[in-house]
Amino acid sequence: MEPNFLSPLTGSFAMPAAENPTVAMVEAAYRHHGLDWRYINCEVPPERLGDAVRGARAMGWVGFNCSIPHKVAVIEHLDGLGESAQIIGAVNTIVRRGDQYIGENTDGKGFVQAMREVIDPQGKTVVIFGAGGAARAVSVELALAGAKSILVVNRSQKNGQVLVDLLNAKTGTAASLQVWDGVVDIPPGTDIVINATSIGLYPNVDQQLELNLDSLSPHMVVADGIHNPPRTHLIRNAEKRGCRVLDGLGMLVNQGVIGIKYWTGIDVDAAVMRQTLEKIFYV
Repeated sequence: MEPNFLSPLTGSFAMPAAENPTVAMVEAAYRHHGLDWRYINCEVPPERLGDAVRGARAMGWVGFNCSIPHKVAVIEHLDGLGESAQIIGAVNTIVRRGDQYIGENTDGKGFVQAMREVIDPQGKTVVIFGAGGAARAVSVELALAGAKSILVVNRSQKNGQVLVDLLNAKTGTAASLQVWDGVVDIPPGTDIVINATSIGLYPNVDQQLELNLDSLSPHMVVADGIHNPPRTHLIRNAEKRGCRVLDGLGMLVNQGVIGIKYWTGIDVDAAVMRQTLEKIFYV
C-alpha cells in the first residue's frame, strides 16, 4: 500500500534505499505478516537530525532506526535509553512508548540472539577482535547474557582499554585486553571467537584477520559480523577446521526481528527476512 497519514510508520535515517538491504528485509516481513505498515528510508544530514526526530514525532512514527553517524548524536533528542543502550552509549533503534521516544541498541542484541541458535553465551569465554561501535555493542550484550570472560583484541591500546574498562565497571564479566600487533593465537580454552571489525567487508573481500588458523579448534564457535559477503574468509577457514560458525546475516536478521517486535509487538518470521537478504547477497 502507499503510505498515508493513517498508516503506522517506521523509518530509517540512513543511506539511500536502493543500497540498504534492511529496507527490503523489514518490508518483506511486513508483507509476509499482512502488516499495514511501511519502513521508509530517509537520508538525513547531521545538522538536520533534530528536525528529523521532531518530524517523526509530529507524524506519529512508532519508531525508527539510526545508522552512522547518528547513533550517538540522536540521544540528545530522545526521552530515555534502554539498559544496554545506556551502557553502550549509542542507539540504533528508537521506540515510541506512550508519548516518549526511547533509544535501544539492537546491534548486540541481534548478535546474541543469533548466537543462541548455535551456543548459549552464558558462562563462556570469548575473544573479540575490535573495539569500535560494533564490538562495544556485542561485548556489552554478551556480558549481560552472562559471558564468563571477554578478551578484547585491538590495535589501539587506548581504544581497547576503554572497552575493557567499561565492561569491568558496568557488567559482571571479566574483561582483558590484548594489543593486536601481529598474528594472534586464540587461547585454547576459548569458546567463542568473534570478528567485530570491518575486515573482509565488501569491496575489500580479500582482507583477512591476522589470526593463526591453527589455533582454532572444533569446539569453538566462530562468528563474523560482516554480512556482505556473508561467507567471509574467516567463516570458510573456520568451517575447514571443524568449528561451528555464525555469519553476519544472522546478526542482521535478528536486529530486524527485535526492532519489529519493539515497534509492532509481533514476533516475525526470521526465515522470510533471511531469504530476502540471501537473494540480495548471493544472486
